[in-house]
Amino acid sequence: MLSRRRLLAVCAASAFALSLADRAAQAQAQSQVWPNRVVRLIVPFAAGGPTDFVARIVAEQLSKIWNQQVVIENRSGAGTNIGTEMVARSDPDGYTVLYATSSLAVNRSLYRSLSYDAIADLAPVVHVSNFSLFMFVPNSLPATSVQEFVAFAKANRGKVTLASPGTGSTPHLAGELLKRMAGIEMTHVPYRGASPALNDLIPGRVHVYFGSGALLSNMRSGQIRGLAATGAKRDPTAPELPTIAEAGIPGYDVSSWHGLFVPAKTPPQVIRKMNVDTIAALADPATKAALEQAGYTVVGSSPEDLAVLLKSEIDKWGIVIRESGIGIGE
Repeated sequence: MLSRRRLLAVCAASAFALSLADRAAQAQAQSQVWPNRVVRLIVPFAAGGPTDFVARIVAEQLSKIWNQQVVIENRSGAGTNIGTEMVARSDPDGYTVLYATSSLAVNRSLYRSLSYDAIADLAPVVHVSNFSLFMFVPNSLPATSVQEFVAFAKANRGKVTLASPGTGSTPHLAGELLKRMAGIEMTHVPYRGASPALNDLIPGRVHVYFGSGALLSNMRSGQIRGLAATGAKRDPTAPELPTIAEAGIPGYDVSSWHGLFVPAKTPPQVIRKMNVDTIAALADPATKAALEQAGYTVVGSSPEDLAVLLKSEIDKWGIVIRESGIGIGE
């Protein structure tokens, strides 16, 4: 016969088990109807820049597919760490999504202390796109080729400035790699995004900026001058521009990527749906054309493939950062 104390303990355990089961059932039900409210897409860069531009194209199509508004929130600062940490610490319910760039991989080696772990605290969803950068200079600069720029930098040692959307960003690392491979000096000038950097590049307040294809329209309108592409091959969106490698710096090759990540412990079924729907959004002819026109190659991938990419990028840029000595913090 059960004692009164034993009976109460059994009842309490049963109630607790039922509570857990109820919570699990509620979580499963919520994930099955996801999304049923606004989804926040966190862009860790300032509004108006290339990453923000592309994220809005993707968000617009996802809003149509989900029949729910996908709202862009720009949380720039600290080399994308502010926005990234915000997502990593958010509820893992699928309603807060990070629109990440290769900075996610770079920061793991760049910052000696981070409040989040890119692998442990975030779950990969889909690899959105790949893209080369382009080397842009102001029209006032007396350089119309990479070799002329190198000559200008050598003749003005210590005076040439390299703009970037943040320390450790791919544009910054592209410039650091050029410095090492061409044997020149450039003073790094970090901005809070591409848009403010462009505002200083156009009038010649800075001398060079490595930007995405979204800035090709500025080049074609005559606001800035394009010298070369950073990838291994000429970019189809600007075939008139040589690669930096063929323009006189053999072996130079830099490219970047975009991807979606959510907080770790987000339900697998939500991640799967987000993955499938994003791939469908990227396959939309209008969306695909808009991205390609801006210099982005649409990818679409499994979460597993994005995880492999992230780890390989961490290893690749870790070497460059260590050799350049540009680590930040303690």
